[in-house]
Amino acid sequence: MRYLTAVVGLVVAAPLASKTVELPATPTTVAWGHYDATSKPVLTIDSGDTVIVHTLLTNSPTGLEKAGIAPSDVEPALRAVFAGVPASERGPGGHILTGPIAITGAEPGDTLEVRILKVDLAIPYAYNGFRYGAGFLTDDFPYARTKIVPLDAKAMVARFGPGITVPLHPFFGSMGVAPPPSFGRYDSAPPTINGGNMDDKALVEGTTLFLPVHAPGALFQVGDGHAAQGNGEVDITALETSLTGRLQFILHKHQASPYPRAETPTHYIAMGFDDDLSNATRKALRNMIDFLVAEKGMTRDDAYMLLSVAGDVEVTELVDRNKGVHVALSKAVFEQRRAK
Repeated sequence: MRYLTAVVGLVVAAPLASKTVELPATPTTVAWGHYDATSKPVLTIDSGDTVIVHTLLTNSPTGLEKAGIAPSDVEPALRAVFAGVPASERGPGGHILTGPIAITGAEPGDTLEVRILKVDLAIPYAYNGFRYGAGFLTDDFPYARTKIVPLDAKAMVARFGPGITVPLHPFFGSMGVAPPPSFGRYDSAPPTINGGNMDDKALVEGTTLFLPVHAPGALFQVGDGHAAQGNGEVDITALETSLTGRLQFILHKHQASPYPRAETPTHYIAMGFDDDLSNATRKALRNMIDFLVAEKGMTRDDAYMLLSVAGDVEVTELVDRNKGVHVALSKAVFEQRRAK
């Protein structure tokens, strides 16, 4: 087990690798535009279970057709969700999230580990769009535009334009648990302590995400599929598409985590979210220092120094009210130390 193994008193809720279940995206299995501690789970699993989860892009059938998608190429599941989810169940955000998934025994003060085992493209196209009032340069582009971008799943590139191809690295822009009950129905757009719309392109297949549990069952949701994205996501969207993910859930009992963190095959990642970019950076740095003290036995002084000489501060997104920053630290730093 990774990332939390050195923490004293760590208890895993159940043996790993129990069963695998499939969760489609339907009008009764999605949460439209919010995370909420009072939501009823659409699926309940045990720690160690794997879910093959289907997600839908964040656009309407009408919007896609207007942008040039043939009606026959619009996913039937997307049409069903738009037709079947009443207006009272939508918002305040716009993301269509599959879930919530409850994990048996999860309680506030626990940590949920989400292993991203596989991420697959579900459709052969994506879109990118901007509109006035959103995006980092909104005054420079006081109008709206949507561009359909074909995806080549065999070559794993997007055909952005003549002579321009973008390598595909699909990931879910939004993965999170319910926030504390005091948040109420929390907007799916700004990321915060529950994760959510982190838009962090490091969260690809092979990465593990750690989320603090704030409500019974944890109530995990996922969506906002991206075929690729640049750090910053500056115009408000990535290559937005529908994805299918294979996710394994591990519950760590009695191990509180104040903020989402992640681990790639090569790096440790600590996150920070705030409407002020400087504050988001401070949060990410402090979270990484806390991790290094708890997991690696470092002093706070040495952890701070190590981040200055070996850590990378990266802006994940600038456009979702709360800005996202993460600090990445290579595992090789510690591997070299052990070798010596």
